Amino acid sequence: MTYKILTVITLLTFSFAFTTTDSLESANIVDEPIALLETTKVNLTVEEDINRVYTDFVENNTSVPDLESFKNGMMGYSKLSDENAFEKKILTIIDFTLSSTKKRMWVLDMTNNKVLFNTVVAHGKNTGSEFATKFSNKVNSLQSSLGFYVTGETYYGKNGYSMFIDGMEKQFNSKARERYVVVHGANYANPSFIKNLGRLGRSYGCPALPTALNNDIIDVIKNKSVIYIHSADKTYLKNSEMIKA
Repeated sequence: MTYKILTVITLLTFSFAFTTTDSLESANIVDEPIALLETTKVNLTVEEDINRVYTDFVENNTSVPDLESFKNGMMGYSKLSDENAFEKKILTIIDFTLSSTKKRMWVLDMTNNKVLFNTVVAHGKNTGSEFATKFSNKVNSLQSSLGFYVTGETYYGKNGYSMFIDGMEKQFNSKARERYVVVHGANYANPSFIKNLGRLGRSYGCPALPTALNNDIIDVIKNKSVIYIHSADKTYLKNSEMIKA
């Protein structure tokens, strides 16, 4: 009887040892890739990261800026972020390569990759007729200025609810305050104006908005968010430090 009991115990012990070892080996085979995935970091280039964000915007929204203006906007946005130059994670892109009859202004929520507003916007009187082609940082030029701005405080003036913007690029837009280049609403920036004239009306250099959207847009972007005014202007594209990688 004792012999039989010892035989059973020996068999059970051997079986348990074999099963435990096999399970541990299987567990090791499964666990190794998981541990590797947890510790591996993917290093993206700047361009790859911008393309990733752009893809998210395209998938989440019906209208987005084109890739070139978005990339430039993201480059400057990133540099201004490194300088702690703004507080709101909002990037407004105005694409002056497009006709004034098109919705060429996008207000982008950079936290959720959502387009908050997409609308028409007017350019300066001496910048062009339907298309914006000439730009200046000079006082009394009545032209739009290109580049990056940080939004400032609001006030009520002759155009109603308005907002100061501060140019971040000395060569291209540093005199925005001095020139009173501000964001404001205007009747000539309403889409209905296009039906009568074939284009929007023009400002004295301000990015003027439709009156129905002006207050809502200003309330979202005021007090330190980023605005980027884009163009195919060769002088700007060649010399702006903000859009260089």
